[in-house]
Amino acid sequence: MGAYQKITENIQKQVKGKTKFHKEALLTARTQPVVMRVERPANLSRARSLGYKAKQGFVVVRVRVKRGSGMHTRPSRGRRPKRMGVNKLTRAKSKQLIAEERAQRKYPNLEVLNSYWVIEDGTYKWYEVIMLDPNNPAIKGDKDFSWILSSKHVGRVHRGKTKAGRKAAGKLSR
Repeated sequence: MGAYQKITENIQKQVKGKTKFHKEALLTARTQPVVMRVERPANLSRARSLGYKAKQGFVVVRVRVKRGSGMHTRPSRGRRPKRMGVNKLTRAKSKQLIAEERAQRKYPNLEVLNSYWVIEDGTYKWYEVIMLDPNNPAIKGDKDFSWILSSKHVGRVHRGKTKAGRKAAGKLSR
């Protein structure tokens, strides 16, 4: 068994078992800002599988998204309650896509590469978004990630070009 498989196994045990680590992580996450840059990924094996490298130009951002279907305004005209259209409405966007878009808005000079789920409680979900700095020489010289320098990849998250965006648009099959 490889090192990343061990890391993944340990993280799954911690999340499923609601261990002391899990509770402490939630307590610290609740007090942090909605969009926050972190020094290193919480789930290294998942981040590496999505393209993260521990080098200059890579930035990891943790984003908090509120659970539920969001606020829906109640219609002002007279209708029976069934036709109000307030309850049981779901968003067309996933929580993960919303998290990616928030990270992009906070850091407009970076580009979103990918994202993954970190932790959740009854009110919030947290995602970590992997972002690249297209102006960094380390990214410009990396043959695996120099594609992001192209002008057609500017603002790719808002046009549904990430994994979460393609999934929301129905262009990604499982």
